[in-house]
Amino acid sequence: MKLKVYSPDGKTSREQDFAEIPQFEGNRGSQALKEVIVAINANARLGTHSTKTRGEVSGGGKKPWRQKGTGRARAGSIRSPLWSGGGVVFGPKPRDYSKKVNAQVKALAFSRALFDRAIAGEIDVIEAWSVAQPKTKIIDEVIGRIAPIGKILIVDDTFPVAAVRAARNIQRVSIQEAAKLNAKDLAQYKRIIISTKGMEKIIARANGGKN
Repeated sequence: MKLKVYSPDGKTSREQDFAEIPQFEGNRGSQALKEVIVAINANARLGTHSTKTRGEVSGGGKKPWRQKGTGRARAGSIRSPLWSGGGVVFGPKPRDYSKKVNAQVKALAFSRALFDRAIAGEIDVIEAWSVAQPKTKIIDEVIGRIAPIGKILIVDDTFPVAAVRAARNIQRVSIQEAAKLNAKDLAQYKRIIISTKGMEKIIARANGGKN
């Protein structure tokens, strides 16, 4: 599979064959990719939402008015769910949303996501993320030459400090190290720009390395 490889300044490019990228036929791995993305989103949920039942709302120990003779509907407590400020029926309570996905499914999903983005031409490779000075303008120009629009994910094996400082202020750009990259990262960005070393790490993971 051929991908464009750009110079560190993004001004020149060449095509390079990355034959080690896993190949897929048909829909193999698509269901695994969906399951992993659902699990990642679920695991990010805090599950701290909570409402009070009528037994937890304060007050209401006394019957608001007598049962008969007032002309009003009978009422036993101001904590009733029918009253403003009363309890909530079947409201949310703290819960754990996390889902478990085994390592084989994660590995399959990661490889499938990598293949899908590469075959669609949405992955570019840069020789290195190196900037002379930690200035946002410099790295923004480099990224703009490769991918002028859309949400961009930039990936490296280990980012130089100057590159991180320069890129973190660009609103449309996210930063991720190759070892921490997951299937959702590969799926959600319009374009992905990966350093040569980062691509080596990703390909190694896709071919049986640690996910």
